[in-house]
Amino acid sequence: MKFGVLQFFSWPDRRAALATVYRRALERIEIMDRSGYDAVWITEHHFNDYSVCPSIPVMGAFVAARTKRLHIATGVTLAAFYHPLRLAEEVALLDILSGGRVYWGAGRGFDPLEFKTFGMTAEESYPRFQEAVDIVMSAWRKQRVTYQGRYFSFENIEVLPKPLQQPHPPMWVAAYSPTAIEWAAERGYSIMLDPHSPISVIGDKMETWRRLLTSHGHGAAGRVIPTVRLVAIADTDSKAAEVAREGAKWILRTYVNPSGERGDSETMLLRYVDSMVIHGTAERVVEKIARVRDEINLDYMITAPLSHETFLSFTEHVLPKLATDEPLIVPIVE
Repeated sequence: MKFGVLQFFSWPDRRAALATVYRRALERIEIMDRSGYDAVWITEHHFNDYSVCPSIPVMGAFVAARTKRLHIATGVTLAAFYHPLRLAEEVALLDILSGGRVYWGAGRGFDPLEFKTFGMTAEESYPRFQEAVDIVMSAWRKQRVTYQGRYFSFENIEVLPKPLQQPHPPMWVAAYSPTAIEWAAERGYSIMLDPHSPISVIGDKMETWRRLLTSHGHGAAGRVIPTVRLVAIADTDSKAAEVAREGAKWILRTYVNPSGERGDSETMLLRYVDSMVIHGTAERVVEKIARVRDEINLDYMITAPLSHETFLSFTEHVLPKLATDEPLIVPIVE
């Protein structure tokens, strides 16, 4: 398996100076670069302190200067909020500056505040996202691009620079719903999967996407499906369960269900701890991840550590037992 880390820039209760939050995150990323991780997956969010990173290209350029081998992945770029030609330029520039170390993950977002502030409805965000992804890929693959769509129109534009990785960096689209999985498969795009579904559901999504991908005439061989999993590690199982509970509580309160509109918080908390968080001692986490790998043929896990101690323990005790050094080979989207 290959492993990455989902790097939130969370600012819980604003206890520390924001500059300290960034410094600590960058120190963690430097540890990733020296370890066996494949990539850091940098999040993008706006107008909320659960992740104060509004610009992945800016943060990614700084990460590129502080690392040597680690891939810099967007986890994810909220493509619906961008003019896609600007997005294509910025990600391509980051790919050049990093020496060809960029992975591009694209998503449409989910936060009602982000949609409202950027002037769109949740319903509108999906077709805007689809157009944006198609345009970015065309801008990278073609010398000049012409597009006539519902939201974006331009003619004979040369987008510069092109990415260092030709014809484009490895790319994935975040696919949570059946509609998103169907669209990605139809377009031939690889998918990345979420931390909010149980493993059995993740496995079903993988199989559905592969079946639809081949039915639309695209090859499935060699496809990698990065999948996010929340992780909590401590020196005893009971302590790890408490880390899992506190971490899941914070995620639900700030990120998934802040106003309670998605259902009873306590019920969701129990479901998250039981079904979404891999928790236990380091030895038990190795066993659980190996079991998941074998059950659903998981080849790439993006870990979301629920404490700094979890990250350090995972790096020292779990990663060496499960990670592979083989290069990631991602098919080109035609």
